Amino acid sequence: MNVTDPIADLLTRIRNATMAGLRYATIPASRTKIEITKILEAEGLIRGFRLIKDERQGKIKIAIKYNELGHPAIRGLVRVSRPGCRVYKNVSKIPRIRGGLGFAILSTSKGILTSKAAKQENVGGEVLAYVW
Repeated sequence: MNVTDPIADLLTRIRNATMAGLRYATIPASRTKIEITKILEAEGLIRGFRLIKDERQGKIKIAIKYNELGHPAIRGLVRVSRPGCRVYKNVSKIPRIRGGLGFAILSTSKGILTSKAAKQENVGGEVLAYVW
């Protein structure tokens, strides 16, 4: 299946898996999606992920994280920059998400970073998504 916005597809599949109470979400792999998944794991929002090789591009199997009450660790995922409307922010304009409870994922010249890491590296870039 040909997807015009693969990052929005990744976020939607994770969002749908959490709303359905699934333990895993499987997503077609790409380098950008792997980097975003690494950020989600580093921030403690998913339990982990595994790359599954196949004859095509491969897949990412993401283990969704829930608390002891059964609520997902990821409360919200919002795609910001879209293929038809790119959103760029310099380092001084990177927004705080939910009063500092969330973070933005940015594509910068130093790779895909969280808003906190981008401020530490003093770089801006394209705002891919907000996560809380």
